Amino acid sequence: MDGPYTRVLLISANVGSIFEDPDHMLKLWLTEFLKTVQQYEPGLLALHCQEVGGKNYEASMQHVNSFVKSMLGCEELQKYDRVRVFLDEDYTAADKFTALGNLYFIHESIDDVMIWDFVDCKFVPVLGREVLSGNIENVQIKEKAKFPQDFFPDFKWSRKGFIRTRWNIRNCLFDLVNIHLFHDASNIIAMQTSPSVYSNNRKAALLHTLQRFEKDQYDKVPMFIFGDFNFRLDVHQLVSSLTSKTKTHQTKGKKDQIAKIVYSEEGNGKTVLSIETKGFDHHDKHAEVFSKKAKYLRPYDKEIYSYKDKLYEFDISFAPSYPFSEDITDGLSYMKTRCPSWCDRILMSSSAKNIVVNEDKYQPRYDIIGKEICMGDHKPVYLYLHIKRSQAPTVSAPELLQLPTATEVIVPSTQVKISHVDTTKYIHIRRQNGNSTRVFRETSV
Repeated sequence: MDGPYTRVLLISANVGSIFEDPDHMLKLWLTEFLKTVQQYEPGLLALHCQEVGGKNYEASMQHVNSFVKSMLGCEELQKYDRVRVFLDEDYTAADKFTALGNLYFIHESIDDVMIWDFVDCKFVPVLGREVLSGNIENVQIKEKAKFPQDFFPDFKWSRKGFIRTRWNIRNCLFDLVNIHLFHDASNIIAMQTSPSVYSNNRKAALLHTLQRFEKDQYDKVPMFIFGDFNFRLDVHQLVSSLTSKTKTHQTKGKKDQIAKIVYSEEGNGKTVLSIETKGFDHHDKHAEVFSKKAKYLRPYDKEIYSYKDKLYEFDISFAPSYPFSEDITDGLSYMKTRCPSWCDRILMSSSAKNIVVNEDKYQPRYDIIGKEICMGDHKPVYLYLHIKRSQAPTVSAPELLQLPTATEVIVPSTQVKISHVDTTKYIHIRRQNGNSTRVFRETSV
């Protein structure tokens, strides 16, 4: 299937919106996601999700199981016979909860796949389909951290952090890191300085994370880091450009703070741009400026420059990934809540460039999913590429452990088989050939 190289599809998706309206949004989202998977048929599919369970996670976390079961049960992914899913769902652990989800699918044509155990410091073979959810603090084949509260001096301590996994595929070693950085809480505050206070906070958290990886005990390997970086345009400079020939009117609210800024044409008083804490409306030209002329905005996408000596990104030719309309009938319009920005990114370390094939026949493709379909407020971003097989000696795998025989309990209405192994509960889904595949390990919450 993959020839001399391994096909890899990396996807970053802030999925919070689909859990707010799962009955309608989930089907749309999965349809577009699966179209992309079928288009590229990767050997390794890596999906990094943020805001798993949605913004109102206490009420919406119940829908996450349906999301995962729909994915595992779909026909398009049946040839991915090895799966590892990590879902950080325990919102009761305020100091640990990140609402991140890392989902990895390995095609049956790919052999020699192992994942790193961060406690025992060794690779272990990837066999079968397994979902680790709830409280995953003690899961050894991932590294997870929430950003310290010190990074939130003026804001609520939010569910932001990272989950890292390490892979050995055909003796090619690399890290896959899911990250979620801080958002802009107020458009008015964001536009006051260049760079904004929010940009500086994101920079501190990302550099803290990269330095942690640089200084830890583990060998340094190529890294792909993808998620919702929440990178925003330099709104201070952008607004100056958009309103160079206007006059300004400010409205103050509570505690005599600015609540709204309106820019209007000097001659006729026609409103050009209005900005509020959670409002950003370029009145007559919102769609034209932010959708049809996205290239105009590229010079204002400056946050990435802070990491140019540490991280690399392929050229962006797609529209800003956020904030799209959440109306399921509208997949093209931006909401007038924030200045559209390339929040969702796929970056890599300099060493990762050395394992990526960049030839005419194997050009990487960097784009968004669902260009004309509603995918929620974030469009998923993907990077399709080919990675090289290492010529180094094969890393030996530890002796495979024999799974204990499970006691089966058949649930006729769902055709799901539950088995108990020690104190861990596994759920098996029957496949068409009559065999069952272990797909879920429930951890304690």
